[in-house]
Amino acid sequence: MSEQQESKAAEEKAPEKRKQQEASAEENEAADKTPEQPPKEMRAVVLTGFGGLKSVKVLKKPEPTLGEGEVLIRVKACGLNFQDLMVRQGAIDSPPKTPFILGFECAGEVDDIGEGVTDFKVGDRVVALPEYRAWAELLAVPSRYVYPIPADLSYLDAAAIAMNYLVAYILLFELGGLAPGKSVLVHSAGGGVGQAVAQLSKTVSDVTVFGVASKSKHEALKASIDHLLERGSDYASEVRK
Repeated sequence: MSEQQESKAAEEKAPEKRKQQEASAEENEAADKTPEQPPKEMRAVVLTGFGGLKSVKVLKKPEPTLGEGEVLIRVKACGLNFQDLMVRQGAIDSPPKTPFILGFECAGEVDDIGEGVTDFKVGDRVVALPEYRAWAELLAVPSRYVYPIPADLSYLDAAAIAMNYLVAYILLFELGGLAPGKSVLVHSAGGGVGQAVAQLSKTVSDVTVFGVASKSKHEALKASIDHLLERGSDYASEVRK
């Protein structure tokens, strides 16, 4: 075969050789790639739109990513407050856009800690007060919103008292400056915050507690409130008596 014929034959085989090389490279690249794992999911209570209960759904959501300074909590119990109902109805200032995970308080066990967290370790029992996202199986929240709970306090109790008693404490001692010999008038004494105010008031000596509630609730409230008043009565006159 002449040089000219050999050159022509090589040119004819070149495209086929390139295809073989490209196919081999693609096979090697595919073999080197590790299949991507789908993101892990958790169950969460999600508000899909403002309004009634039909907008509240239990859905699958991606597990949260733990950031620097955050604590990952495996939630054992959640609290439900009047604020949650207002959020559901959209009756608060600047609510998040739906859909989003509901909930402002929860209790559980530390599942992991982010970089820079020194106050907690895996396995600690804690209560957290995040801005939303508490009603889920897992919650990633800045450690400054996380607090340890004693061994003899259940997760249910910790989640139930956190928001109510924190609000009551601030009202009585940081804003109200409650001192011995003073009187406290509690509106909506039958609610969670009302009961917390009444009970915390009794930690100060010689404090008289007046509570306003529906007549049907008086029997249940008389143990923690000194003077019960009916809703709609003249509170000022009753307190002065």
